[in-house]
Amino acid sequence: MVEVEDLRAGYGAVEVLRGIDLTISRGDVVALLGSNGVGKTTFNSVLSGLIRPWAGRIRFNGEDVTGRDAARMVDAGLVLVPEGRLIFPNLTVRENLILGSYRRAGSRREQNIERIVSIFPRLKERFEQKAGTLSGGEQQMLAIGRGMMAEPELLILDEPSLGLSPLLVEEMFNLIRRLNEEGLTILLVEQNVAQSLEIATTGYVLENGTISLAGPAAELMSNPELQRSYLGI
Repeated sequence: MVEVEDLRAGYGAVEVLRGIDLTISRGDVVALLGSNGVGKTTFNSVLSGLIRPWAGRIRFNGEDVTGRDAARMVDAGLVLVPEGRLIFPNLTVRENLILGSYRRAGSRREQNIERIVSIFPRLKERFEQKAGTLSGGEQQMLAIGRGMMAEPELLILDEPSLGLSPLLVEEMFNLIRRLNEEGLTILLVEQNVAQSLEIATTGYVLENGTISLAGPAAELMSNPELQRSYLGI
Protein backbone atom coordinates (compact mmCIF):
# COMPACT_ATOMS: atom_id res chain seq x y z
CA MET A 1 0.00 0.00 0.00
CA VAL A 2 2.79 2.45 0.93
CA GLU A 3 6.36 2.53 -0.33
CA VAL A 4 8.71 5.19 1.04
CA GLU A 5 12.15 5.40 -0.54
CA ASP A 6 15.10 7.51 0.66
CA LEU A 7 12.81 10.12 2.19
CA ARG A 8 14.51 13.31 3.35
CA ALA A 9 12.85 16.32 4.97
CA GLY A 10 13.36 19.02 7.55
CA TYR A 11 12.76 22.60 8.59
CA GLY A 12 14.79 25.54 7.31
CA ALA A 13 18.38 24.35 7.07
CA VAL A 14 17.89 21.47 9.55
CA GLU A 15 17.53 18.00 8.06
CA VAL A 16 15.31 15.82 10.28
CA LEU A 17 14.66 12.77 8.09
CA ARG A 18 17.87 11.42 6.58
CA GLY A 19 16.90 8.79 4.05
CA ILE A 20 13.90 6.79 5.31
CA ASP A 21 12.87 3.53 3.63
CA LEU A 22 9.58 2.04 4.84
CA THR A 23 6.86 -0.24 3.47
CA ILE A 24 3.28 -0.77 4.63
CA SER A 25 1.29 -3.71 3.26
CA ARG A 26 -2.49 -3.69 3.11
CA GLY A 27 -4.08 -5.12 6.24
CA ASP A 28 -1.01 -4.68 8.44
CA VAL A 29 -0.30 -2.73 11.60
CA VAL A 30 3.12 -1.14 11.13
CA ALA A 31 4.72 0.34 14.25
CA LEU A 32 7.09 3.29 13.86
CA LEU A 33 8.90 3.55 17.18
CA GLY A 34 11.32 5.97 18.75
CA SER A 35 11.93 8.54 21.46
CA ASN A 36 10.88 12.18 21.40
CA GLY A 37 12.63 14.32 18.81
CA VAL A 38 13.82 11.57 16.46
CA GLY A 39 11.57 12.58 13.56
CA LYS A 40 8.39 10.51 13.99
CA THR A 41 5.95 13.42 13.73
CA THR A 42 7.94 14.92 10.84
CA PHE A 43 7.61 11.60 9.02
CA ASN A 44 3.84 11.62 9.62
CA SER A 45 3.59 15.18 8.38
CA VAL A 46 5.47 14.40 5.16
CA LEU A 47 3.52 11.20 4.51
CA SER A 48 0.17 12.95 5.04
CA GLY A 49 1.08 15.97 2.89
CA LEU A 50 1.49 18.60 5.60
CA ILE A 51 5.20 19.06 4.83
CA ARG A 52 6.87 18.73 1.43
CA PRO A 53 9.81 16.31 1.33
CA TRP A 54 13.27 17.50 0.30
CA ALA A 55 14.02 14.32 -1.60
CA GLY A 56 12.89 10.73 -2.00
CA ARG A 57 9.67 9.15 -3.18
CA ILE A 58 6.30 8.17 -1.67
CA ARG A 59 3.96 5.76 -3.43
CA PHE A 60 0.42 5.12 -2.19
CA ASN A 61 -1.63 2.33 -3.76
CA GLY A 62 0.85 2.20 -6.63
CA GLU A 63 0.68 5.92 -7.42
CA ASP A 64 3.50 8.42 -6.91
CA VAL A 65 2.12 10.94 -4.39
CA THR A 66 5.40 12.64 -3.48
CA GLY A 67 4.72 16.26 -2.54
CA ARG A 68 0.94 15.95 -2.83
CA ASP A 69 -0.85 18.27 -0.39
CA ALA A 70 -2.81 17.12 2.66
CA ALA A 71 -6.28 17.60 1.18
CA ARG A 72 -5.48 15.42 -1.81
CA MET A 73 -3.92 12.77 0.45
CA VAL A 74 -7.16 12.60 2.44
CA ASP A 75 -9.07 12.31 -0.82
CA ALA A 76 -6.85 9.33 -1.69
CA GLY A 77 -7.67 7.64 1.63
CA LEU A 78 -4.66 8.45 3.82
CA VAL A 79 -5.87 9.97 7.10
CA LEU A 80 -3.79 11.24 10.04
CA VAL A 81 -4.95 11.31 13.67
CA PRO A 82 -2.40 13.80 15.00
CA GLU A 83 -0.48 13.80 18.24
CA GLY A 84 -2.34 15.78 20.91
CA ARG A 85 -5.74 14.88 19.36
CA LEU A 86 -6.38 18.42 18.01
CA ILE A 87 -10.13 18.13 18.32
CA PHE A 88 -12.28 21.27 18.08
CA PRO A 89 -12.99 21.96 21.78
CA ASN A 90 -15.88 24.40 21.28
CA LEU A 91 -17.77 22.10 18.92
CA THR A 92 -19.88 19.17 20.05
CA VAL A 93 -18.86 15.54 19.70
CA ARG A 94 -21.25 15.15 16.78
CA GLU A 95 -19.93 18.27 15.03
CA ASN A 96 -16.35 17.03 15.37
CA LEU A 97 -17.34 13.72 13.79
CA ILE A 98 -19.13 15.46 10.93
CA LEU A 99 -15.97 17.44 10.13
CA GLY A 100 -14.13 14.15 9.68
CA SER A 101 -16.18 13.52 6.53
CA TYR A 102 -15.64 16.99 5.06
CA ARG A 103 -13.30 15.79 2.28
CA ARG A 104 -14.29 12.15 1.94
CA ALA A 105 -17.27 9.82 2.48
CA GLY A 106 -19.74 12.67 3.03
CA SER A 107 -22.56 10.75 1.36
CA ARG A 108 -22.28 8.03 4.04
CA ARG A 109 -21.92 10.42 6.95
CA GLU A 110 -24.86 9.20 9.04
CA GLN A 111 -24.04 5.52 8.52
CA ASN A 112 -20.45 6.19 9.56
CA ILE A 113 -21.51 8.12 12.64
CA GLU A 114 -23.58 5.12 13.69
CA ARG A 115 -20.57 2.87 13.16
CA ILE A 116 -18.29 5.15 15.19
CA VAL A 117 -20.64 5.31 18.17
CA SER A 118 -21.06 1.53 18.08
CA ILE A 119 -17.27 1.28 18.47
CA PHE A 120 -17.13 4.10 21.04
CA PRO A 121 -20.41 3.96 23.03
CA ARG A 122 -19.16 6.69 25.36
CA LEU A 123 -19.19 9.17 22.50
CA LYS A 124 -22.91 8.57 21.93
CA GLU A 125 -23.56 9.37 25.58
CA ARG A 126 -21.82 12.73 25.05
CA PHE A 127 -23.08 13.47 21.55
CA GLU A 128 -24.16 17.07 22.18
CA GLN A 129 -21.44 17.81 24.74
CA LYS A 130 -18.62 20.23 23.88
CA ALA A 131 -15.57 18.20 22.95
CA GLY A 132 -13.29 20.26 25.19
CA THR A 133 -15.14 18.99 28.26
CA LEU A 134 -14.38 15.32 27.54
CA SER A 135 -11.76 13.36 29.45
CA GLY A 136 -8.39 12.68 27.81
CA GLY A 137 -9.39 9.15 26.89
CA GLU A 138 -12.71 10.29 25.42
CA GLN A 139 -10.96 12.99 23.39
CA GLN A 140 -8.63 10.35 21.94
CA MET A 141 -11.63 8.20 21.03
CA LEU A 142 -13.18 11.23 19.34
CA ALA A 143 -9.98 11.99 17.42
CA ILE A 144 -9.81 8.41 16.13
CA GLY A 145 -13.53 8.41 15.37
CA ARG A 146 -13.19 11.67 13.43
CA GLY A 147 -10.39 10.10 11.38
CA MET A 148 -12.48 7.02 10.67
CA MET A 149 -15.34 9.17 9.38
CA ALA A 150 -13.31 9.62 6.17
CA GLU A 151 -13.29 5.84 5.60
CA PRO A 152 -9.48 5.72 5.46
CA GLU A 153 -7.56 3.10 3.57
CA LEU A 154 -4.57 3.91 5.80
CA LEU A 155 -5.05 5.41 9.26
CA ILE A 156 -1.98 7.02 10.83
CA LEU A 157 -2.15 7.19 14.62
CA ASP A 158 0.43 9.57 16.11
CA GLU A 159 1.07 8.79 19.79
CA PRO A 160 -2.51 7.63 20.59
CA SER A 161 -1.53 6.50 24.11
CA LEU A 162 0.12 9.80 25.07
CA GLY A 163 -1.18 11.19 28.35
CA LEU A 164 -3.57 8.31 29.06
CA SER A 165 -3.76 6.28 32.26
CA PRO A 166 -2.39 2.71 32.12
CA LEU A 167 -5.94 1.32 32.02
CA LEU A 168 -6.90 3.57 29.10
CA VAL A 169 -3.65 2.75 27.32
CA GLU A 170 -4.59 -0.92 27.44
CA GLU A 171 -8.07 -0.08 26.16
CA MET A 172 -6.59 2.00 23.34
CA PHE A 173 -4.30 -0.78 22.13
CA ASN A 174 -7.17 -3.28 22.26
CA LEU A 175 -9.18 -0.89 20.11
CA ILE A 176 -6.37 -0.58 17.55
CA ARG A 177 -6.15 -4.37 17.37
CA ARG A 178 -9.91 -4.58 16.82
CA LEU A 179 -9.88 -1.98 14.03
CA ASN A 180 -7.10 -3.87 12.28
CA GLU A 181 -8.94 -7.18 12.62
CA GLU A 182 -11.87 -5.49 10.85
CA GLY A 183 -9.56 -4.80 7.90
CA LEU A 184 -8.13 -1.34 8.56
CA THR A 185 -4.45 -0.79 7.69
CA ILE A 186 -2.74 1.24 10.44
CA LEU A 187 0.55 3.06 10.86
CA LEU A 188 1.06 3.27 14.62
CA VAL A 189 3.60 5.90 15.64
CA GLU A 190 4.46 5.42 19.30
CA GLN A 191 6.96 5.65 22.13
CA ASN A 192 5.25 2.70 23.83
CA VAL A 193 7.49 0.04 22.30
CA ALA A 194 6.34 -3.14 24.03
CA GLN A 195 2.59 -2.75 23.56
CA SER A 196 3.00 -1.46 20.01
CA LEU A 197 5.03 -4.50 18.94
CA GLU A 198 2.50 -6.83 20.57
CA ILE A 199 -0.17 -5.76 18.06
CA ALA A 200 2.04 -4.85 15.09
CA THR A 201 2.92 -6.96 12.08
CA THR A 202 6.13 -5.08 11.31
CA GLY A 203 8.19 -2.59 13.28
CA TYR A 204 10.64 0.19 12.45
CA VAL A 205 12.80 1.98 15.01
CA LEU A 206 13.65 5.58 14.16
CA GLU A 207 16.76 7.17 15.64
CA ASN A 208 18.20 10.55 14.66
CA GLY A 209 16.25 10.66 11.44
CA THR A 210 17.22 7.21 10.17
CA ILE A 211 15.82 3.69 10.57
CA SER A 212 18.11 1.83 12.97
CA LEU A 213 16.11 -1.40 13.22
CA ALA A 214 13.38 -2.95 11.10
CA GLY A 215 11.70 -6.32 10.77
CA PRO A 216 8.79 -8.50 11.88
CA ALA A 217 7.42 -7.26 15.20
CA ALA A 218 8.01 -10.59 16.98
CA GLU A 219 11.67 -10.57 15.97
CA LEU A 220 12.16 -6.97 17.08
CA MET A 221 10.72 -7.79 20.51
CA SER A 222 13.57 -10.23 21.07
CA ASN A 223 16.26 -7.98 19.57
CA PRO A 224 18.95 -7.37 22.25
CA GLU A 225 19.65 -3.83 21.05
CA LEU A 226 15.97 -2.83 21.25
CA GLN A 227 15.53 -4.52 24.62
CA ARG A 228 18.51 -2.66 26.00
CA SER A 229 17.64 0.75 24.54
CA TYR A 230 13.86 0.84 24.93
CA LEU A 231 12.72 -1.90 27.31
CA GLY A 232 15.47 -1.63 29.92
CA ILE A 233 16.29 -5.34 29.74
